[in-house]
Amino acid sequence: MVELFPTICGKNLNKQKKSIPDDYTDKNLVVITAFQRWHQELVDNMISNLEQLNVNDTHYIIEVPVVSQLSLLRRMRLDAIMRVGIRDYTIRERTVTVYTDKEEFKQKLGIKNEEEIHWFIVNTPTKSILARGSGVMSIDEITQFIS
Repeated sequence: MVELFPTICGKNLNKQKKSIPDDYTDKNLVVITAFQRWHQELVDNMISNLEQLNVNDTHYIIEVPVVSQLSLLRRMRLDAIMRVGIRDYTIRERTVTVYTDKEEFKQKLGIKNEEEIHWFIVNTPTKSILARGSGVMSIDEITQFIS
């Protein structure tokens, strides 16, 4: 049975509404989910490994901070703080913040904990999950899972 990636809606740091995977159609996706502030270094390390192997030429790389549902004012404040810290347009474009019920989000994706980052390789035409894992994907894993 093929496991499908659910539709996730959020906004990137350039203030554009995004639907993952629906808004990404011409390349497959690498979706990296993070739940804790301290996960940013892990996400950055993984993206660095992906870019080192030019995966961004063949796949979209999407970083998805998952945050509990907050009031509009608190969401606006958190988004502004993240934008101030990230000046690069490309990084802002690929960072799609999702404010949601975290338990429901984890259930939809089969994520058991928030202590690690979790990644998914998604075939965009079919929305099927080609590979999944947690922690920083090593160079060897990248060459194994992404061809």
